[in-house]
Amino acid sequence: MAYAAGGGKRLRGFLALEGARLCGVAERNALWPAAAIEAVHAYSLVHDDLPCMDDDDLRRGQPTVHVKWDEATAVLAGDALQSAAFEMLLRPECHPEAEVRADLALSLARAAGAAGMVRGQALDIAAESADVPLTLDEIETLQAAKTGALFGWAAEAGARMARADTAPFRDYASALGLAFQIADDVLDVEGDTAKAGKRLQKDAEAGKATFVSLLGVAGARERAEELVERACDAVAPFGDAAGTLKALARFVISRES
Repeated sequence: MAYAAGGGKRLRGFLALEGARLCGVAERNALWPAAAIEAVHAYSLVHDDLPCMDDDDLRRGQPTVHVKWDEATAVLAGDALQSAAFEMLLRPECHPEAEVRADLALSLARAAGAAGMVRGQALDIAAESADVPLTLDEIETLQAAKTGALFGWAAEAGARMARADTAPFRDYASALGLAFQIADDVLDVEGDTAKAGKRLQKDAEAGKATFVSLLGVAGARERAEELVERACDAVAPFGDAAGTLKALARFVISRES
């Protein structure tokens, strides 16, 4: 579990901490949802890398969990990480009010499950064997679930803890999640495996439609920049305090991993 959760960019956890800071939530409390979302993300990667799904042997520059150990260990480690996430949200240290803790757990279950991330993964797997490649709208729907749902929960967690308006964070994360995936598609075509820490050019090999295959690299980059501007506009009401979230939005489309 520690191996699977190690490394990475920690973007989702960072989002949870920044959203909480803007809503006046103490960091000692915000660390719990930040750790929880990273545990869910780690579990999803462990399972995503399995031979029955993407069959990847490299993640974050290291052998994937099922390669380092075995498939059974990978399944169990992923299961345990997912359970640990909900345990963290339901601990009294996360928030003094049980109702708030329950809301965090319920909303994460929805974001991670059959209406969110898992649905997106199912759509992604189905797309690999589809007779007709996905359209741009269909890809955006897929990615809004597979990637965007957890980004959205992470960004909104602080507002949920403060019982504040989640709309600005939801709009920010919606644009950020799509920009992040477009950047991933560009990296899959132009990136360096050593820097990315994972095998690249998988989508082309699988014949999958992506933002790049439909828009071209230049068009995909332009779309990502538009989304970054939309994300920044969403948190503009917070003024200078939202500077870090704006910088994060710009980072996701300039990264090399």
